[in-house]
Amino acid sequence: MIKLSFEKANEVKNIFECESKVKGHLKDLLDGKIDMTGWVKHPINYDKEEVGRIKEVAEEIKSNAEVLVSIGIGGSYLGAKAAIDYLSGYHGMKRKGVEVIFAGNGLSEKYLKETLDYVENKNFYINVISKSGGTLEPAVAFDKFKALCEKKYGKDEAQKRIIATTDKSKGILKEEADREGYRTFVVPDDIGGRYSVLSAVGLLPIAAAGFDIDKLMLGAKNSYDAYTNVDLDANDAMKYAVVRNLYYNNGKDIEVFSTLSPNMQYFAEWLKQLFGESECKGHKGIFPASLNMTADLHSMGQLMQDGKRNMFETFIMIEDDFDSERVRYSDKLFVDDLNDIALRATEKAHNDGGVPVIEIKVEKQNEETLGELFYFFMMSCGLSALILGVNPFNQPGVEEYKKNIKELLK
Repeated sequence: MIKLSFEKANEVKNIFECESKVKGHLKDLLDGKIDMTGWVKHPINYDKEEVGRIKEVAEEIKSNAEVLVSIGIGGSYLGAKAAIDYLSGYHGMKRKGVEVIFAGNGLSEKYLKETLDYVENKNFYINVISKSGGTLEPAVAFDKFKALCEKKYGKDEAQKRIIATTDKSKGILKEEADREGYRTFVVPDDIGGRYSVLSAVGLLPIAAAGFDIDKLMLGAKNSYDAYTNVDLDANDAMKYAVVRNLYYNNGKDIEVFSTLSPNMQYFAEWLKQLFGESECKGHKGIFPASLNMTADLHSMGQLMQDGKRNMFETFIMIEDDFDSERVRYSDKLFVDDLNDIALRATEKAHNDGGVPVIEIKVEKQNEETLGELFYFFMMSCGLSALILGVNPFNQPGVEEYKKNIKELLK
């Protein structure tokens, strides 16, 4: 399971002052008293039949294609991208399925054109992910990849190679899928995008890449069992949520997520959306940032050590990351021992310099621990936002720029 530790800074000594408040918030989440909390009990009541269909379709994709083009933006791609990077190792060496390419997560014409060119001469499937189908970026990308698919395979075969993950009954994409005969999976009504990685939104791309989604869901259930305990002393997700708010109330309004593995970069990107969209409302919230160590020590180390003291740092670490022959630095040390020494030195320097450090550790880098991490952070984030006094499950600020885009497109 996940291990949480933090320096005993002055703020942390007050952790149990918030006990009754955070217990109440956890009970509200468990009782479904807040909208969009389907993710809370999802690890124990998810649709097993749909997951079975996801695994069947993933096997079909692996048998008939080299590439899956996953089209989506925000929560419709970040979780799957984080998971596949986390599990694939470096250069895709641990991937057992198809290459998953992500599109529709921006409006770069050059990226879109080069991705279309890359896919054109490969066997590919498309998974378009959008609850409504009306979001601009994935709509633009889907239009182009759909046209390429129909040109390459013909309309009848393309119909079999396009899979839509969307609303179960309504929306532009659902209507198109029904009209064209695409197979569909469901974006649950009561789970928002940034909390959706353990639904079909994330599970199909992860399974197509060759990873065990049953173990992923087992890890999430392990976390559900651990982090729905209303005893604060036994619940690290509650503790983490409380400590974040104690730091925030003492002027620490930036949280830096620091990882030690380059293939965790997109896990940090997933965290930034999760916390940024959930907490930062009404001119309140902790700004989420990320660093990848030790590379970023040589670009951002000065800021962390000697910049404005409005930050705290959360290290996310894998304790035992080796299942193959290791690389020695000397007779007594492996290269990863140097990484650990650098971590310890950095933690001490940052703590001594006024940046409190939190450690979150898992034992292995696999599907089960990833499921644990996903659920741990979703629960912590929901609780932290409620302690802060904001709704974790809406994003009113996002609508403003969308409204401006619509006006300008006219």
